[in-house]
Amino acid sequence: MSEGRLKPPLCGVLLDVDGTLIDSNDAHAHAWHDVLREFGYDLDYAQVRRLIGMGGDNLLPAAVGEKEDSELGQRIGKRRSEIFEQHYLPTIKAFPKTPELLARLDACGYKLAVATSSGKKQLGALLRIAQAEPYLDAKTSADDAEHSKPDPDIIAAALAKTGCAPEAVLMLGDTPYDIEAAAKAGIASVALRSGGWNDSELAGAIAIYANPADLLANFDESPFAPR
Repeated sequence: MSEGRLKPPLCGVLLDVDGTLIDSNDAHAHAWHDVLREFGYDLDYAQVRRLIGMGGDNLLPAAVGEKEDSELGQRIGKRRSEIFEQHYLPTIKAFPKTPELLARLDACGYKLAVATSSGKKQLGALLRIAQAEPYLDAKTSADDAEHSKPDPDIIAAALAKTGCAPEAVLMLGDTPYDIEAAAKAGIASVALRSGGWNDSELAGAIAIYANPADLLANFDESPFAPR
């Protein structure tokens, strides 16, 4: 665990969902890998897995050079959603202590806003798995921004919904794309290794924890502790 602190009092927390609150990164990677193979693209699973955390608008060009809003890109995206919802969504579970961590953040009086690259259609189901709804003040998905992570659009939209200043907000995420997007919006990040990235890859965060349970166990010494 590494630690750091913000100077202003904390006002809000922006929350990634996949890989941060719920154990879903592998499921998303498998759905993308399946659909790309179905459409004739021969990519290794490991290549696709490294792109999880981006939204489709960034992932598709990075993976196969296809724009999400092209005719083919739209067909791929529609089919990927079907595969994910039918085959992988039923297998996803929240990380241990996720609801308890959200309750602790809420009890501190922070404004909690989801900032995810997932689409709005799937977000409701993912938040139910995380048992997050009772604690949220706002939700922002890929449908609320022109570009997904690592672009800052989703972060900026979520920040606006909190009404907090960037320097009084922390991003909680699990990928370098979360950290990069937050930094572009002037927001510091706390990272979790639960999404499958290591400390060197998450080095832009001011603190790194193993998972929600680890952060909760060390909450009083974390950047989230009230001052």
